[in-house]
Amino acid sequence: MPLYNEARNVQPLVEKIFAAFREEKRPVELILVDDRSTDETWQEILKVRQADARIRALRHQSQSGQSAALWTGFQASRGEVIATLDGDLQNDPADLPRMLAELATCDMVCGVRVGRKDTWVRKASSLIARLARRLVLGVDFRDTGCNQRVFKRSVLKLLPPFDGLHRFIPILAHGRGAKVKETPVIHHARTAGLSKYGIRNRLGRGLPAWRWCADVSRARCRTPNQLRFLGGIPRVAGGGVRTSSRSRGSLRSGW
Repeated sequence: MPLYNEARNVQPLVEKIFAAFREEKRPVELILVDDRSTDETWQEILKVRQADARIRALRHQSQSGQSAALWTGFQASRGEVIATLDGDLQNDPADLPRMLAELATCDMVCGVRVGRKDTWVRKASSLIARLARRLVLGVDFRDTGCNQRVFKRSVLKLLPPFDGLHRFIPILAHGRGAKVKETPVIHHARTAGLSKYGIRNRLGRGLPAWRWCADVSRARCRTPNQLRFLGGIPRVAGGGVRTSSRSRGSLRSGW
């Protein structure tokens, strides 16, 4: 789970996640990735990690963006099934067990926020992005802006690490042959922290990737061109994990 300046949400979100998996028989690990927050997010992560051995805490040594934070978590994960959600408490972890069950008939299950509790700016930006995806990419996923997803580990092999990846995960998985399903999920109003999203970073920052994703969907290419690669994952600290430094391009993609 990527986190940036979500100090007040860390503990209640962790409690909700483990409550949702109370009946789960398989081992569960929770990876919290702090993208060099400027508030007390890292301190809150260390507190919950100390209280529960199932939590792994990672921190970027410099702010690198949501795509990089997700990729850090992907590379550190050990399970055959991966689940993601935002750290703002707007996604509801109670939906995750049902989504995991639906994974029996596909490779990836993506949430579609029902009754969105967002500002008109966020709703408008999502609508614009959906229309652009339909026009440029020829696909019509209802809500790729929802980061509540579960998928099989094999899907990671279909995802190249690039700046803006988090906006295109369902599209890339689908374009490279994975079976992707959408399902309604609960959406709550934000009660703490500030939103990092708007029209500019939903559409504008993703423009360099649109053409390449369109080519992938049409099987025209295999390698991103004129995109900023992650090329690795950022240096992280905590949780006993050490990784290589960035080796190519810029990691900073924003939130």
